[in-house]
Amino acid sequence: MEIKVKNCMEAFVFEALENALKSYPDVCKCDKCIADMAAWSLNKLTPKYVHSDLGDTYVRLEMYQKQHYTQVINIVAQAIEVVSKNPHH
Repeated sequence: MEIKVKNCMEAFVFEALENALKSYPDVCKCDKCIADMAAWSLNKLTPKYVHSDLGDTYVRLEMYQKQHYTQVINIVAQAIEVVSKNPHH
């Protein structure tokens, strides 16, 4: 039996990172730094696991509510600051 689940928060964090990094022209945007920023963010946020496309849609709708969206943006901004001050390369 093959059961697949995914954390919808991953796609949401990468989307928020892509948008937020446009405001940080001097921050390194190499794959390593972006992965570190995403990992840092995901470790601070509650995961949202689903097993179907319908579940993914419901979670995305929930995440775009102002309170959730603001939380993700704030965490992503913190991740950018932390990683840019201490890059692992």
